[in-house]
Amino acid sequence: MDGGPDPIRLLEDLLAGDPFDATGASSDWAASGAMALTGPADGAARQAPSAIVDVMRRLADHYVAFDGDPTDGPALLGERAALAGMGRHGATSVGGNAYLMDAGDGVVCVNLARPDDLAALPALLGADVDPTDWRSVERLIGRLSSAELAGRADLLGVPLGVPGTAPTRPAAVTVGGASPRCYDRPLVVELGSLWAAPLCGDLLRRAGCRVVKVESRARPDGARSGPGSFFDLLNGGKESVVVDPSVADGLELVHHLVSAADVVVESSRPRVMGQWGVDVEALVDAGTVWTSITGYGRTGPRSSGVAFGDDAAVSGGLLLEDPMGFVADAVADPVTGLLAAVLTLAALGSGRGHLVDLSLAGTAGWLAGDGTEPDVACGVEVAPPRARRVGARAALLGADTASVMVGLGT
Repeated sequence: MDGGPDPIRLLEDLLAGDPFDATGASSDWAASGAMALTGPADGAARQAPSAIVDVMRRLADHYVAFDGDPTDGPALLGERAALAGMGRHGATSVGGNAYLMDAGDGVVCVNLARPDDLAALPALLGADVDPTDWRSVERLIGRLSSAELAGRADLLGVPLGVPGTAPTRPAAVTVGGASPRCYDRPLVVELGSLWAAPLCGDLLRRAGCRVVKVESRARPDGARSGPGSFFDLLNGGKESVVVDPSVADGLELVHHLVSAADVVVESSRPRVMGQWGVDVEALVDAGTVWTSITGYGRTGPRSSGVAFGDDAAVSGGLLLEDPMGFVADAVADPVTGLLAAVLTLAALGSGRGHLVDLSLAGTAGWLAGDGTEPDVACGVEVAPPRARRVGARAALLGADTASVMVGLGT
């Protein structure tokens, strides 16, 4: 895991990139499996910005160079849909919980993936509305500005995408102190959930790391209730630890885990670690690689907000127009997960701690670029989405808590 560029230089190289060659871009997008998930349900699959496949290939090449498994980068975009049998739905997301709507001054994406998001709709809209009365919801959204909706959503913790509100870069990397550890098999503590962070953890495991997945007893990874094969794909081979951060013993275990880790991968809002008494900067200065995946980054105007892959993509400007629609399935998630793994492996190889601050929306904005789409190739064959082979089943919740605790000397 050494010998490559440090993560700061690698990120700059990725952002600079070689001039994109649009030759064959239309066919490449069609072959990726993601085009099949882009466009209206009752119409033809759509093209998308030309850079997406190119970026995913470049990231996969870097991942393999860091001893990762040979990986079809573009195919990562369609893995959930392939395993769950999902398809495209135009202005409704592939997963069925996010919706593109017209606010008073432009399009927004309302993502209602959790029961709490539905319950918060009256507060978001400033009106007593039945969440099942979709016509009334659309009418009320049309009366509000996108800035007003984004401000309310961030206060309420509701994921809501607004084009133009993403960070200008996909990540920020800060170097820390020298690591005293030997990286024969780095210990990764994964505190993330759903897609981007678990994918990062899975890719790190496939590159030779030991990954301990840590979940809250009260709020385990929501992906456990989704397609089992997809959860197994992202989490098979990881050890499972369950904690209760609301009690002292649970917080103590979290502190033991992050202090012992070579890498921490987490996807909580920045304030959560502070509430848990975890000093991220001090750990980075002590040589830990801390990989933070959030909707809008750890700092900035929307850093307090929540985002998932579909709404984050819209905030980054990655969406279809005329008619409006989503690009692939929660596209910001798999791209950010792969980028996170590459930058984390580079940080490990540097022998120093790093804070790797990635944002889903910023990554989507990087992919969207200037929005240029390739010319449609005549007779292009649109491939269905595909997934890597599912290996071992994911461990039951908390199955390894006791053994991990013993190993840490607790």
